[in-house]
Amino acid sequence: MMTRKIRKLAVTAMCCAVAAAGLSGCEDDDMNSFPFDEKQKAADFVGAKKFDLDGKSVSVSCSGKLAAGKPVVVLLHGGGDGLSKMAAFQKTLSGKNRVCSYDRLGAGTSDKPDGPQSFTSTGKILTGVLDEIAGDAPVVLAGHSMGGLIAARYAPDHQKRVKGLVLMDATPSTMLADMEQAIPASAKGPAAQVREQNLAIFQGQNPEKLAMPDGKVRSAGNTAVEVIKHGKPYLAAIPESGPRLEQAWTAGQRKWLALSGRSKLTTAEKSGHYIYLEQPDVAVQAVARVSTQAAG
Repeated sequence: MMTRKIRKLAVTAMCCAVAAAGLSGCEDDDMNSFPFDEKQKAADFVGAKKFDLDGKSVSVSCSGKLAAGKPVVVLLHGGGDGLSKMAAFQKTLSGKNRVCSYDRLGAGTSDKPDGPQSFTSTGKILTGVLDEIAGDAPVVLAGHSMGGLIAARYAPDHQKRVKGLVLMDATPSTMLADMEQAIPASAKGPAAQVREQNLAIFQGQNPEKLAMPDGKVRSAGNTAVEVIKHGKPYLAAIPESGPRLEQAWTAGQRKWLALSGRSKLTTAEKSGHYIYLEQPDVAVQAVARVSTQAAG
């Protein structure tokens, strides 16, 4: 039983680390392949819909009504998840905002990518989704784990549109290097397994085929930002290297504060990695605060 439990912890850590490496290439010109038309009208559907973006079918779900001057909240799921995981959270948020989520390529019911993906290609799809569901309305990106990393890498280049960020235990920007330091190549047993699995995932061996090198935290200007970190130190349970990984994760959350002078860090004391499921009130309140600032 102990071996099985450790293996489960290793897999959990692996999923977190998928969300963990910083994505580079965010300054590529290809990011804006879906040009933002300031006069574009947002789709006002409620429910599920598929959009053809860059030749791929992308699944999108929207709830709530779009109100003049109020932002559209867009949820970005973590690695290995999909929009269905965030359905209850989306429903709760939609009482006060229009809220949408989508499956990235390789996730949920969206098409699979043809080949390796980078932040550039992922950003192109995100831009296409925003063009369809937000039009010229301001946007708040609320991302969990790897979704938070993608949101944080995307926002600096899209400050005219992205007016708020909520990062829910977002993957730190230097987690790949942090993990290699915490778990040396000489490690044995479960820790070595975690290291090996994560290195493969960072190289693109994941459902989204997304390669994820570390990257710097760049400024998103005066964007309203709330960073929420987990309070239950679940990473510390990984044999030998856990405490170091937990420390690195916490340090990584603090690094995200450099995104903006309007950044705030909150700890969800009763939650593990899935804050929006384990302590949803903390996440809901953060989205509400950021949405109010984004509308101001």
